[in-house]
Amino acid sequence: MNVLPAARVGIGGPVGSGKTALVESLIPALQALGLSVSVITNDLVTDEDARRVRASGVIDPERVAAVEAGACPHTVIREDPTLNLDAMDRMLAQHPDTDIVLLESGGDNLASTFSADLVDYWLFVIDTAGGGDIPRKRGPGVVRCDLLVINKSDLAPYVGVDIEQMEREALEVRRGKPVVVTSCRTATGVQEVVDHLCENVLFQ
Repeated sequence: MNVLPAARVGIGGPVGSGKTALVESLIPALQALGLSVSVITNDLVTDEDARRVRASGVIDPERVAAVEAGACPHTVIREDPTLNLDAMDRMLAQHPDTDIVLLESGGDNLASTFSADLVDYWLFVIDTAGGGDIPRKRGPGVVRCDLLVINKSDLAPYVGVDIEQMEREALEVRRGKPVVVTSCRTATGVQEVVDHLCENVLFQ
């Protein structure tokens, strides 16, 4: 098997679903496989998520870039991804050894999707605290993503969500496309996400 050059993986989802926490969990898991990781984060008018990832201690801060969308986050990951493409070009020029770029979208609604010009594979993150009915709303992000992540499984008992039902309904609306249940706080399910990335975009 060979590692493909600079696999580009998008991570989208609503505000507070745990996208940045997932990025912070994926980095060391991917590094443990000998992979070189770089990160691009998107925020509306700040670099808050980038500063958080840089301060996490799990990655060289020079490998984290920030994009300020200045508009609805989906604008720069779908309609006109130029800002992100430029940021990715600069990152790869500075760190040509990069095996995978994790591109985190700013928090958006369930209609958020990624342009195929920007990423090779994309995850959409929802969480139990957002409501067990999210899959039934059939948002394009939930239905069309390559891998749906249901995060904060550890909170399900406290917010009245049946996590098994939520997963079943997610699989139903996605017609069998993959769903992974995670808790970034406890690292539950993170390795399964890594396995999907390895199988679908990293090793062929």
